Amino acid sequence: MKEIIMKRNRISIVFLTMLTFGLFFAACDDIGKVAADILFTDQDDVTLGQQVVSQINADTKTYPIWNDGRSTEVKYYLNNTVLTELLKSPVIEKKGVYQYHIEVIKDTILNAFALPGGPIYVYTGLLKYLTSESALAGVIGHEIAHAERRHAAQRMAAQYGLQMLMNVVLGQNPSTLAQIGANLLSGIALLQNSQLNETESDDYSFKYLKGTKYYPGSVKFFFEQMQADGLVSASGKVEAFFSTHPDPLSRIAGTNTRLTNDNITVIKFDDTASGINLYRTEYQNQIWAKLP
Repeated sequence: MKEIIMKRNRISIVFLTMLTFGLFFAACDDIGKVAADILFTDQDDVTLGQQVVSQINADTKTYPIWNDGRSTEVKYYLNNTVLTELLKSPVIEKKGVYQYHIEVIKDTILNAFALPGGPIYVYTGLLKYLTSESALAGVIGHEIAHAERRHAAQRMAAQYGLQMLMNVVLGQNPSTLAQIGANLLSGIALLQNSQLNETESDDYSFKYLKGTKYYPGSVKFFFEQMQADGLVSASGKVEAFFSTHPDPLSRIAGTNTRLTNDNITVIKFDDTASGINLYRTEYQNQIWAKLP
């Protein structure tokens, strides 16, 4: 009973927020974001994320989890070295609530994604392509930022409308949660973040890494590597990957600007100058050499 009252109180706050701005549920994106953040709590994100995890586990054809060979060793290192180091950052605020954990999908795709509430998935294709632990840390920091900044909740508010989210919160439509989870996995449709989301996540990845041993600008290394390999042209024409990660050249430039503004030396993914430690040897031995 107490939980129902609390949920109804959250909905009342949403109505008051909308009324204050005279917009009700019509919505300007900023008001929708505020309403979604009030209505859909961090714990709701965790619940939704676990719903999606169960659906991923059931769809072994689309999401073949890597569970053979040296997978246990690699995933242990990813979670207990890379992720543990990232979670040292004081800027990551929800680590006491969200269930941060890295899982690996055995596929050649160059990608990674985060679910609401903390689960992070990385493809073996991406792990094989990267050349340093710092580069991977930049990617994982970016995915943590998507979770921390609650981009999925914002997309759900836009996709389904606040009325449907209210039904989820009040438990009036139990099947809705499963429906939302299934749609999250429909070609990762709702995981296609806006340019604004991507820029914000790059910015927070930079902030997270500043509190760790990793180079703060590592979030740009993946894009620099693809550019060096001719997969990103000066005209902005890119491979299919960038349909979910738009405008890589702008993102490289944005990270370089952050580094310059913080008086941090700008280096590239392939720099090997004395004193630069991007943890390439560790990555080669602990991750790359053990991949399928």
